[in-house]
Amino acid sequence: MSDGSISAAGQRAADAPAASSPHVDAGDAGYSKDLKSRHINMIAIGGAIGTGLFLGAGGRLADAGPSLAIAYAVCGVFAFFVVRALGELILYRPSSGAFVSYAREFMGEKGAFAAGWLYFLNWSTTAIADITAAATYAHFWGVFSDIPQWILALIALSVVLTANLISVKYFGEMEFWFAIIKVAALVAFMLIGIFLVVTQHPVDGHTPGLSTVSESGVFPVGTLPMLLVIQGVVFAYASVELCGVAAGETENPEKIMPRAINSIMWRVGLFYVGSVVLLALLLPYTAYSGDQSPFVTVMDKLGVPGAAGVMNLVVLTAALSSLNSGLYSTGRILRSMALSGSAPRFTGLMNKGQVPYGGILLTAGFGVLGVGLNYVVPGQAFEIVLNLASIGILGTWGMIMLCSLVFWHRSQDGRVTRPAYRLPWAPYTQLVTLLFLAGVAFLMWWGGGVGRTTVMFLPLIAAALVGGWFLVRGRVHRMAQARQDA
Repeated sequence: MSDGSISAAGQRAADAPAASSPHVDAGDAGYSKDLKSRHINMIAIGGAIGTGLFLGAGGRLADAGPSLAIAYAVCGVFAFFVVRALGELILYRPSSGAFVSYAREFMGEKGAFAAGWLYFLNWSTTAIADITAAATYAHFWGVFSDIPQWILALIALSVVLTANLISVKYFGEMEFWFAIIKVAALVAFMLIGIFLVVTQHPVDGHTPGLSTVSESGVFPVGTLPMLLVIQGVVFAYASVELCGVAAGETENPEKIMPRAINSIMWRVGLFYVGSVVLLALLLPYTAYSGDQSPFVTVMDKLGVPGAAGVMNLVVLTAALSSLNSGLYSTGRILRSMALSGSAPRFTGLMNKGQVPYGGILLTAGFGVLGVGLNYVVPGQAFEIVLNLASIGILGTWGMIMLCSLVFWHRSQDGRVTRPAYRLPWAPYTQLVTLLFLAGVAFLMWWGGGVGRTTVMFLPLIAAALVGGWFLVRGRVHRMAQARQDA
């Protein structure tokens, strides 16, 4: 398919109706349609800008140097493929169960069970990473420096959990303004950074510009460190699929979703790659560390009164935004699973605000375990959960691409009709993306340390999924039969 035809297909998708599906997901019933176009667009932006960029980029710059921008660009392409594949499925059949619902349709209940619990692994551990990041940011200010990290983590979890339980409208508004703050701050930082580079204004006694990169080289410590940080970069893109979950609670998703998804690519190029390039131009890569947001590092070294504090407030907002998104999405996914029998019954419960509070509380419960982790090993908590979250992300993205591949195969024999908005170059795109995800898992193992330990947990995760399936399969089959008989 040519670039022109891809663009034309994207344009037609705004007016093309979604292809009908014979599959009906019980988990889609009961939701209000309170998310507007502005909410979905900002959720898509917020999903592409999170803790992985604001906090994680510092340590990765220190490890890999300017080549980190290449890692962000490569991972960004595959993140776009994943969300574009999900977008095609959304236009085929919008669902709050998102890829779990599609796995149920195309891969059966076993596939839905695996997809759902891998997603839960992703976000339950990401929630821990987010509250850890929030507590780390809060320690930047002297007023919080004497408060234990675990207490700050608990406060962050409590605030976001309360807002998430009220209604989807509150979630949408909170995420809308969180995203506005993140985008405005990144744009302001990039404008300041460009000004500093163009004028060569000294930053902490260093003259910014291309010489900063040429002195050390793009690969100052070789290509291997760049490859080894890729699993952390994948974590930075972890919530791009969130807009797919939100599609089930908006009207006219066939008009809203293509625009929101298509814009992710240029946002990735501008905000992720662009900001990392600027960071590399402003200061030597050795000036950054994993203990502080690189954006705060630059502002701090500029010496502008209050600038570092303002940027730290922004990155704190990014952590709370990610936590907000994680509680929202897992609540919807777990409800879809509960109504098919593959998750505990209480995760299917909804409150008067049409919020699936059972699933949200279960995810928050794992966040409480993260509070304990912050108490025991505050210095290592973020790195430990980042690796576990990466396994969940790889599994979730893999399931999305497998569903997309099966969908494409069924379209070839006429069992389903692909919408006008499509993943380009199918089925090669899905196959290459799956190979990339397998490669990331291999790099995690190859890099040793926490990453290798995490990969060695894979047999335990697989055993837990198999054991869990045998525990619930009877209930799943009974509920499926009941739906057929109804």
